[in-house]
Amino acid sequence: MDVRDFDFDLPADLIAQEPAGQRSAARLLHLDRSTGSIAHSTIGELPKLFQPGDVVVVNNTRVFPARLIGRRVPSGGAVECLLISRLETPSSGLWEALVHPGQKLKPGARVVFEGVQTLQAEILERRFFGRRVIRLWTDDGSGVDAAIDAIGHVPLPPYIKRGDTVDDRDRYQTVFARSRGSVAAPTAGLHFTAALLEALAARSVMVAEITLHVGYGTFQPVRVDRVEDHRLEAERYAIDDSAASLVNHALAEGRRVIAVGTTTTRTLEAVAGAHGGRIVAGEGATDLFIYPGFEFRVIRGLLTNFHLPRSSLLMLVSAFAGRDRVRDAYAAAIAARYRFYSYGDAMLIT
Repeated sequence: MDVRDFDFDLPADLIAQEPAGQRSAARLLHLDRSTGSIAHSTIGELPKLFQPGDVVVVNNTRVFPARLIGRRVPSGGAVECLLISRLETPSSGLWEALVHPGQKLKPGARVVFEGVQTLQAEILERRFFGRRVIRLWTDDGSGVDAAIDAIGHVPLPPYIKRGDTVDDRDRYQTVFARSRGSVAAPTAGLHFTAALLEALAARSVMVAEITLHVGYGTFQPVRVDRVEDHRLEAERYAIDDSAASLVNHALAEGRRVIAVGTTTTRTLEAVAGAHGGRIVAGEGATDLFIYPGFEFRVIRGLLTNFHLPRSSLLMLVSAFAGRDRVRDAYAAAIAARYRFYSYGDAMLIT
């Protein structure tokens, strides 16, 4: 399958640079995957599109301020660092990171990040695609995570062409964010509010929470020509007994399971694929790459934002709804001037 089959032209002014005024004010395109029919609505109308007994599954990961800005020691040159994933234990202070300017930051280079707290860093190892292994520590021996939270910046996606603000600390976080560990938000969940969750409960729609810590791989470009040759980076997940039970009972009774976001989808389908179609509580990692031809075992609905051309996320959506249906829906969204990507509008596929 050719990666070019998932390309499309998007006017630059449709890439959302700011969130909608209110979370539930985002627009919603509803695609019926069986007929291809398209309807236009808003997130606030979402409960009317669900059925009593539906189980809506959300990702409760929490984004941490993974972008650090500092200076080289002793030259004082500016340095930017994006923490990608922790290596070993929290006490080791070892991280895989992207650093800039990478060509000047060789093993042994020292960096300091200063603010209300101070972090020291040393470059230990070079890796592929500009990545480095670094060690972080504080001078006073206090917790590294606390220092990152105090001085780090919200890791907004690269297509948002502005610096982060104080408001982003709230808006680039879902209302059910609990488990710290992501460098990118599960953006379909950004549209939910407490009032929307109450409206779902009033309609007898149940909400289950699982965790998948979103890594930098969510922005990883597809660098191959054939879809089948692409590989995703593994990401950590956790599912508790309550969520597993809610989903399994819905599957047994023929009720719909609706995933909020591609991260939730990959987690559910990976676990079900490894356990005969059932969800089993536990922790693990998944690198499941879903593209057209994939057989879905769990989800019968998907709420998702609009994704980048040629991206693995667009391929997942196309696997669920059909490539032609998704192409037509995206064309309709562009014609109606929907806002795209992380801070943009949403699409419900049922």
